[in-house]
Amino acid sequence: MVHVLSSRTLLCPTDPERSRAFYGEQLGLAVYREFGTGPERGTVYFLGGGFLEVSGRSPTPPSPPVQLWLQVEDVAGAYQELLSSGVEIVRPPVKEPWGLVEMWIADPDGLKIVIVEVPEDHPMRYRPGI
Repeated sequence: MVHVLSSRTLLCPTDPERSRAFYGEQLGLAVYREFGTGPERGTVYFLGGGFLEVSGRSPTPPSPPVQLWLQVEDVAGAYQELLSSGVEIVRPPVKEPWGLVEMWIADPDGLKIVIVEVPEDHPMRYRPGI
């Protein structure tokens, strides 16, 4: 078995500076670390229990099946914050048939980001024996 010590999602955007402005300034993700120099330097952001690294450059946007899922405490509050930061909302918050409240945004390359609130009564919050 592979013993995983840490993990992160890697993004190679078409325009690294634009993506850093989106994730760092508009979404307000905290920086974990930065490395290298110049426009293609790497920036690693905190993502709750994981990390998002924006580094390098890609000639094409990400594949549509790739998405980010970010859980927040209050999706309505996140909606207002993102609107005031100039983030384009692809779909405002909606309670899904499976019980989660989801809002959709996209990064500058069109990567779909699902912003999720798990309501108090949702089964994801129930852990038998805990």
